[in-house]
Amino acid sequence: MRGIVKNCIGFLKGEAVLCAAAALALFSCFFVPPSLAYFSYIDWDSLALLFSLMAVMKGFQKAGVFLYLGGRMLKRAAYSRSVMLILVFIFSMFITNDVSLITFVPFGLIVLKMAGMEKWAVRLVVLQTAAANLGSMLTPMGNPQNLYLYAVSGMGFFEFCLLMLPYVLLSGGCLALMAALGKRAPVVEVDVPFELGSRKTLVFCSLGFVICLLGIFNILPPVAIAAAVAVFLIFADREVLVGVDYSLLGTFIAFFIFIGNLGCIEGFRNFLAELLAGHVRMVAVLASQIMSNVPAALLLSGFTEQWSELIIGCNLGGLGTLIASMTSLISYKLFIKEYPGRRGNYLIWFTLCNIGLLALTLALGFLLA
Repeated sequence: MRGIVKNCIGFLKGEAVLCAAAALALFSCFFVPPSLAYFSYIDWDSLALLFSLMAVMKGFQKAGVFLYLGGRMLKRAAYSRSVMLILVFIFSMFITNDVSLITFVPFGLIVLKMAGMEKWAVRLVVLQTAAANLGSMLTPMGNPQNLYLYAVSGMGFFEFCLLMLPYVLLSGGCLALMAALGKRAPVVEVDVPFELGSRKTLVFCSLGFVICLLGIFNILPPVAIAAAVAVFLIFADREVLVGVDYSLLGTFIAFFIFIGNLGCIEGFRNFLAELLAGHVRMVAVLASQIMSNVPAALLLSGFTEQWSELIIGCNLGGLGTLIASMTSLISYKLFIKEYPGRRGNYLIWFTLCNIGLLALTLALGFLLA
């Protein structure tokens, strides 16, 4: 019995966002009784695209593609934080920010240990986290909330990218400046040996990514893409299929039900619509600080059609507190697992860096407006 309780507590801690979303969905059912209408709340296309992209990226990750490319970039150059930041910043635009951090935070820590430069660990991981959240703002497939908001807004791909481009350029410049202003590390040649998977695996992953892009550009139906990816993996690589982040998909479904039920309650619908009127961006930023930007995007999207403001607000809202972006929690957990005694130092650097970047990007937003 004690073991069951311990496992339940561990699940609640590990999947706090999913559990909170499920609790909210269940609570809303008391006000709007369950019915077949619940299925209409769910954006199946967004879920299908998210599943497909996560599966493809899991395949690339298993094949060692990202580590191989990172190792090749470092092989002939002296290690610097700048190289690691460029890796995370650019890769997060195309492979999602969570995959970028899961791949490159451990990679960066390995390189630091090999080079005898572990004193830089806190600043490196903090800047990697910021780079992942900021780089992922540019494209629809950079993070889960972008993929969802891109789908529901009906915005064009390049229109979306142009909307976020000024913020990405500013934040990229800030990260480059922070890396340049830091004390220079000694020049150390680092050879990180990583091998690629089989050519067959790489071909299948590349083909899967191209098919996902066809879904993003509305050339192929996303649900059909997800079905094809799932069937293929059942027979070809069940390990990748099992490794998909189903808790994130469950979080989306729970929030869809919660938001759909709230939309049926006239009083709450009117209240939130009035709150958002003329303040979508700031409400999105503030809501993200409390519940993280993915749930904030899901919640607020049901009560406004000012898509540009919501997209900007939820992206910038990933900066700030540690829970403003679920991705930030990933790198935090990876760091304290390696350096549990440096938790406080990490939180100080993380907070200073993120609040500063949030203030700068918000200021840019006001100037552009």
